[in-house]
Amino acid sequence: MDQLELFDIANPCIGVCQSNNRGYCLGCLRSRDERFNWHQKPATERAHILKLLTQRRARLNAKDNKNQDIPEQGESLDLF
Repeated sequence: MDQLELFDIANPCIGVCQSNNRGYCLGCLRSRDERFNWHQKPATERAHILKLLTQRRARLNAKDNKNQDIPEQGESLDLF
């Protein structure tokens, strides 16, 4: 049995509608299939997509943090 949703699940679009090299939107991190007909999708599917977006954002943030820790070629390490 599906859980009753009291509030509509908001569209995660932030108006940055560009795809990266893997086909995910740079703004909301949804795939084309996930973006297509968002409002017609059942609430359970939209909730699942939002859970996936949270995981994608966490992986992207972890990757960005890891890349910030690695000094670029020619950059000196701050030892003090």
